[in-house]
Amino acid sequence: MKRIIAFGLIALAACGPRKVHEAPVMVNGDRVKGVDDAVAVAGTRSEAGQIAASQRRDSIAAAAHGSCRGAVCASLARGEIALGMNETQVMAATRTTHDAWSVRNSGNSTVMVAQRPGLTPRDALGEVAMVQLMDGRVGSYSYREAQGMRVVTSPAEASAEGRARAVSETLMREGDQLIAAGDRAGALDRYDRASVLRQNDAMLQYRIATLLDQQLRPIEAVVRYQRFLHQLEIEKIQATGDANAKLANAIAHARERIIVLERNR
Repeated sequence: MKRIIAFGLIALAACGPRKVHEAPVMVNGDRVKGVDDAVAVAGTRSEAGQIAASQRRDSIAAAAHGSCRGAVCASLARGEIALGMNETQVMAATRTTHDAWSVRNSGNSTVMVAQRPGLTPRDALGEVAMVQLMDGRVGSYSYREAQGMRVVTSPAEASAEGRARAVSETLMREGDQLIAAGDRAGALDRYDRASVLRQNDAMLQYRIATLLDQQLRPIEAVVRYQRFLHQLEIEKIQATGDANAKLANAIAHARERIIVLERNR
């Protein structure tokens, strides 16, 4: 019986709470060490890193300007990438260093992309997606824009007119796709934005006019139809080929709709 009681007491003791005796992290009277020194050290290191990075950028800029000629020098002054630049000049135009780029060489071709996602290099015109060099000189480069990727492979595409043309063409393609998807309001939005960049595009005016006509907005539709006819210089058009025949149908339709809409109005 005594054994049974002893075993029961041992079992109860095993199930009871255990006390762990550990040295206290702090005792009464201790003071928490201040973080001012650590913050000051981190700040000093950060400032030193910024100064070093600025010095590297200045060194790259000096080397870039020292080797540039003509249009490349002008682009560097504007902070823009240009065809014909070398790798150093690309970094100078984007105010970056080697740390910002992942550079891959394959024979006489070099490809530069951002080293880290979310930290894409930029020049004065926008976010640079990729730069491709051939024999050490920029042969093409691309920007990441709201309408998608814009690629520059020629001086004409690098000009303000070229940029406007590329953006407007993208907007028109989006409009065509939205029409195919049945989103006329979205298509009209894209065409309107494209028309700001393509003031003299008669067929774009015709597309806008037909959408406005379908949306029962006759006053705006008439204006667009009239702009379409005016821009074509009707007397110079000879409806002899397939393309001109299609254009002639558009002309006839525009004239007819102007008459109908104005009569109804």
